[in-house]
Order: sequence, then C-alpha cells, then structure tokens
Amino acid sequence: MQKKYELLSPAGNFPMLVAAIEAGADAVYLGLQEFNMRATAKNFKINDLKKIREIVKDKKIYLTINVIIYQNELKKLENLIKKIKGKVDAIICWDISVIQLCKKYKIPFHISTQASVSNLESAKFYQSLGAERIVFARELSLKQIKEISKKIKTNVECFTHGAMCVSESGRCFMSQFLHGKSANRGECVHPCRRAYKIIDLTDESKELVLENNRVMSAKDLCTLPFIEKMKQAGIISFKIEGRNRNPEYVYTVTKIYRKALDKKLSKQELKESIEELNKVYNRGFSSGFYLGTPTADDFSNSDTGEQTEKKVFIGRIEKYWPKAGVAHIVLKSNALKNNDEIYIIGLKTGVIRHKIDSIEVNNKRVSEIIKGQDAGIKVPFCYKNDDVYLIKNK
Repeated sequence: MQKKYELLSPAGNFPMLVAAIEAGADAVYLGLQEFNMRATAKNFKINDLKKIREIVKDKKIYLTINVIIYQNELKKLENLIKKIKGKVDAIICWDISVIQLCKKYKIPFHISTQASVSNLESAKFYQSLGAERIVFARELSLKQIKEISKKIKTNVECFTHGAMCVSESGRCFMSQFLHGKSANRGECVHPCRRAYKIIDLTDESKELVLENNRVMSAKDLCTLPFIEKMKQAGIISFKIEGRNRNPEYVYTVTKIYRKALDKKLSKQELKESIEELNKVYNRGFSSGFYLGTPTADDFSNSDTGEQTEKKVFIGRIEKYWPKAGVAHIVLKSNALKNNDEIYIIGLKTGVIRHKIDSIEVNNKRVSEIIKGQDAGIKVPFCYKNDDVYLIKNK
C-alpha cells in the first residue's frame, strides 16, 4: 500500500487558504495577528478560526506560535492558548513557555524549525516533552535526516519548497540591527535580499566589485527533482514555505507537490512540473542542504524574482450568473481578448486560472475589450467582487 504523506501548505489570508485546500493540501499552517514569524502577512483573528474550519473541513489546521516570547507576554500568551483550544489541530512552537502551556491545556504541539533540531539527542529531548512532530533544521542533509528519523517515534516534518533564509533556521539579527524590525518576532524586512557593494572606509574611492551583489539572497528551495529521496528519508510531512506570497503561488506549488507525493513522476511530468513552478514567484531554485552544502550557485541574482509570468490587475467581478456561467466585468486597465489567460482571486474562490474563450458586449460576441468597457465573459464559478488579473509573460 502506498504510504500516505502529508502535504502542508501556507495560508496568510483566506484566498490562500482556499487555494491550498482546492489544490490538495492535507493541512494548512497559519498565524494569528500575534506571536508568529510572519507579522507582515495579513494573518487571521481568533474569530476567523470557526470559518477556517468550515473551509478546511477534515483537513488539519496548525497554528504557528513560534516567535521569541518575552516575560511581559506570558499572561497574554496563556489567554490566547486557552481561547484556541479545540479550534486547531496543533500548535507549531519552540519556546518552552508555549510548550508548557500546550501541555497544560492538552493541545498537541509540533516543534518548529526555529528550534534548530539537528541531532538525535535534541530530537529525543522534544520527544520526551510530548511533541507529536519535529520540524527539522533546514541545515540537515537527507542522509542526516534519515539517520535521526529512524531512531525516534516522533513524526518528522521538513520544508520541501520555498524561500530559504541565509541565517541559521531564520534566526537573524540583520533586520533588527538595520531597521529595528526583529526577524525573531516575525517582522523581518529582508535586507539580505538587497544589492550591496563593499567600500574601503579608509579610502572610499575603493570598492570591492562582486560577481553577484546579492551575496546573502539565497535561491528558493525546490525538492521536486529528488522528491523520491525525500520520501525515503523518513519524512512524513512535506511543508511548503510562503505565507507572505500570493494565492496563485500557493495553488500552483501545492498542486504540483500533491501529484508528486501521490505518485512517482515520469521524466516528462517532472519537466512539465518544473515549468509550472517557474511560472509563479521564485528566486531561482536550489536543493538547499539536502544533497550537500550550498555553493555560490545557490544564491540569487534577481531583485524581482525569476518567475516566467506576472499578473496585472484589470478589474473585478461585478456580478455572476451561475446558470449561464457568465461574469460581468468592467475593465479598469489594459485590454482583454480571446485566448488571454486570467486569474480570478477571491475570499471564497481562492484561485482560478482560466483562458478566455467568450466575450460579449450588449449581447454581441466580440474578440476584445479595452479599458473602460464592460462585458460578459464566460468563466468558472466565482463570486461578486473577486479580483481579475491578466496573466502576462514576464
């Protein structure tokens, strides 16, 4: 019997959440507006958890509480954990204060990659505390993961795709030093992704010219080419990074890895899947530490990403007629013509990618409309106020 692997997708807002579930995620991880490593994401409120459960149904919800916790926040933290009891399937954490509160209120907990678990003794320690799962440090190779995973009972989770931090498991002080925004509190402004030049302060006319002036911007992790080796390493949960990215990224990456976890991809399927991954935001792809220590080739040269496509906002769905499968749109920018591809993105819709094959103006078929015109377009089921984007080659 095929082993069932969990595919864990990010949800920074409702469109991303719906996109993840529609694309085949077994579980989603998300943050509330406090105590999580993505403070700049929209995140959710406690009151949203009921609606989230209605959307995910029998899929799992993991709540991230994985920042540094200060003394004056302990009471606030406990009040939060009491309120979410029974509303999530587990809490992702690493601070002992959060672990103790999870145990106190009998809430399952997973050890975050922030704990940098990179050896057997550390894994056994968190196992002894009652952790149901450990997210290993990103600095481990597949050989090291396999060696540790076969000697513990706790489930193992590893990142399978998405952004890589240049520092040790994301514990970086650069953002705090330069901008007063702590990465350890989820506020990182990513100064590592910017271009730099080195100047000799004793003689400022002298500059060090680097082949790549983005010397700290790591490429994105992509494990698809060796996903079968990942399966053999004892990994149960495959985690996609990206709570600060967009819904089409979540949908595309989740859909691709869902297929790869359910079956072994042929060479042609792998090639086509990589092409699909290249369409959505990425900084180029790297195998991270899984197959060996990263080299200079694992750092990105890009300032706007290396994706092959971009989206341009062109309007909103003003009305939708389900029986006819027709939406009314007023074009706010650009032009829209037959055979164009669009994204429809909304709170309930998630993400739809669709090729235009029917446009009508005043009940007459047309081949194109321009900015300022309104029309009826044939599209899959969606909702009023959904955003519409034109997909263009970058």
